[in-house]
Amino acid sequence: MINTNSLGFLSQLYFGLKNNFKKIYQNSNFYEKKISKTFDNNFQYKPSPHLLSSITKYQNKKYRIEDFAIESIWQNKMSVKDYEKLNSFFWFFSLDLKSSKETSQTVIKNWIKENGKFNKYSWEFNLTSKRIIAWLSNYQLTYQDSDKEYRLMFDHMIQKQTNHLLNEIKSSNVFENKLIGCSAIILTGLAYQSEKSYLENGLSILKKIIKSSIDNQGFTKSRNIKQLVLYLKYFIIIREWFKESQNVIPEYIDETIFYLGSSYAFIWKNIGSDVFFNGNYLSQNKEFDQYLKRFGYTFKNEVNELGGYVILKNKKIILAMDVGSSPSKNFSIDYQYGALSFEIFSNQKRLITNAGYFSNKNNRLNKLSKSTALHSTLIIEDFSSCISKKTHNNFLVEKGLKVSKKNIIYKKNYWKVSGSHDGYLQKFGTIHEREIEFYSEQNKFVGYDKILRKNSNKDIKFDIRFHLDPNSKVMKTQDNKSILIELEDEGWRFSCDKLDINIDNSLYFGNKNSYKDNQNIFISGMNKENEQIIKWEIIKL
Repeated sequence: MINTNSLGFLSQLYFGLKNNFKKIYQNSNFYEKKISKTFDNNFQYKPSPHLLSSITKYQNKKYRIEDFAIESIWQNKMSVKDYEKLNSFFWFFSLDLKSSKETSQTVIKNWIKENGKFNKYSWEFNLTSKRIIAWLSNYQLTYQDSDKEYRLMFDHMIQKQTNHLLNEIKSSNVFENKLIGCSAIILTGLAYQSEKSYLENGLSILKKIIKSSIDNQGFTKSRNIKQLVLYLKYFIIIREWFKESQNVIPEYIDETIFYLGSSYAFIWKNIGSDVFFNGNYLSQNKEFDQYLKRFGYTFKNEVNELGGYVILKNKKIILAMDVGSSPSKNFSIDYQYGALSFEIFSNQKRLITNAGYFSNKNNRLNKLSKSTALHSTLIIEDFSSCISKKTHNNFLVEKGLKVSKKNIIYKKNYWKVSGSHDGYLQKFGTIHEREIEFYSEQNKFVGYDKILRKNSNKDIKFDIRFHLDPNSKVMKTQDNKSILIELEDEGWRFSCDKLDINIDNSLYFGNKNSYKDNQNIFISGMNKENEQIIKWEIIKL
């Protein structure tokens, strides 16, 4: 009988051999000939760089093109981050259009001289995609007023890189990168309109991306809010390219934008705040809102539940809760294990929060920010509610959870959200049920966390954490039964009569790839029963 370890070894051996063969092939003359089959076509459609303003950051500091004109810059050793910035050419969007065209084109010639043949670093899939978009979108600097020899070289290199993307896009495992690569292929097809295969292939891939990674409600299957926003940005950019190039916009692109936009309205536009679920942290969405307004896009959505999230609100209070099951392994790269976690906003200030997300996969804080303990929910024996496995430097969900028994009541003076998940069922034989009520006239939240066990022959330790914004101040009352929360000019009281409540220190990842110290309130206890109900309250003073 072949055991699991043997299968794992054989799988690793197979993929190792496959990757080695791929490296040999891509560095061979066969691959060079394959991707060098290009067409002598003219660069017809020249996209406007301002169409990309939703994905390019405004730079106060403008680059001097002369600093990049020397040949040696492409040979210098530098950090990975600087290398990626340099080779993506997205810094071209920060150049003054008065920059020298001749010098800008010299930079491209020097890059081609050094990198014209495939190498795994400068031709990395995402870098190649962005470079194609940057070169084509900055036509006034990269192409205009150039001589025939340069134009032939430029056209050939654009198509050669696009051929590489077409060869690699099926094996790309990151859906965001796949969409960016697809966008680059479509742009090449629009720019070189007499070569129809690029546009046809790009649109065919786009249809597959829509079908495979967007659910029937218009939310990304990853349930990742950052990915949802990125998808919306790129679909709008693709639509604007079609519009500007005077091509007919495919109906399914308009339809996808409508559904993605509706999801965006639900998760951001309706509340004007970032909710820290599943890979999210503080965003630049207000800048994106300005982009949408400038291009005439308006999205609406009046539902209370979408994508596995519930958002209930009035003029002063917002209650957001994660009531969705974990995504499948392929979509779990940024998933955080915070089932039934919740956030409360009072007058646009975070009263109860999750910790946010540390997105840098090379930092140990990435795994920490995924853990259940960094969310405002229940934790058993310090274990997360999902089991993860490290694959190619990413922690993916190996054993997920299912949320069931959802119930939502949304009336003027009374709200209720409830649900249960089975993330602790296999390891501890335990179901976690949560119910949160809000009484608007009293400005009071009442929560019930239920621990339901099939067999209680062994005691288990549990904690329920309520994370606070770093600007909050907390103090325990003398009777040890309540904790006072000061949130700028507001005062709230947290209480739980039957169990110990305390204050603990933790980390807050609300800003991208950085952290602050913050505090959390936690209820701690031992479970000895088949059913235990923990009741807590948060009331405004």
